[in-house]
Amino acid sequence: MAGLLALSRAIDRMNEFIGKWVSWLILLAVLVSAANAVIRKTFNMSSNAWLELQWYLFGAAFLLAAAYTLRQNEHIRIDIVYGMFSRRVQHRIDLFGHVFFLMPFVLLMIYYFVPYVSLSYRSGEVSTNAGGLIIWPAKSLLLIGFSLLALQGISEIIKKIAIMRGDMDDPTPFISVHEQAELEAKALAEEIRS
Repeated sequence: MAGLLALSRAIDRMNEFIGKWVSWLILLAVLVSAANAVIRKTFNMSSNAWLELQWYLFGAAFLLAAAYTLRQNEHIRIDIVYGMFSRRVQHRIDLFGHVFFLMPFVLLMIYYFVPYVSLSYRSGEVSTNAGGLIIWPAKSLLLIGFSLLALQGISEIIKKIAIMRGDMDDPTPFISVHEQAELEAKALAEEIRS
C-alpha cells in the first residue's frame, strides 16, 4: 500500500500544481475579453480569433482544473443525503462512485477523444468562423482534462481504500453545510468578542 500511496501523492501534487496554475487562465481570458471589447468599440474592428481565444482559455481552465477540484473534494454531491451517513459509509459511497461511475465515464471519454483529437490534428482542422483559430489545441484540452481526471480518480480510489483500511487519516473530513455554518458563526462571534 505504501507504493500506491506514494503514487497517489505524486498525482495529487501534479494536479494541485496544474489546478493552481490554470486559475491564471481565467484572468487571461478576462483580459483578452476586455481588450477585444475596447478595440471593437474604439476602433470599430474585431476578430473571431480573439473571441475564440477567450473561449479556449476559459475551457482550458475548466477542463484542466477538474482533477484539482476532485482532489479538493469540491465536486457537487447531495450533501443533505450524504451527510446523514457515518463517515465510514460516506467513504464507501465515494469509493463506489469513483469505481463505478467516475472511472468508466472518464475512461470512455479518453477512448473516444484519442481518435477525435488525432483526426483533428492530422487534418489541420480550423474554425469555420472567418479568422478563427485552429481547433486541435482546444480538442486536445478535452483529452488532457479527462486524462488528468482519470489519474485523480485513481488517486482518490487509492486514498479511500487506505482510509478504510486505517493506513492513513482522512485528509478531507466531511462537514455538513449546517455544521459549517455553525463553525463560521462561532468563529465570527469569537472575532467580534476579540
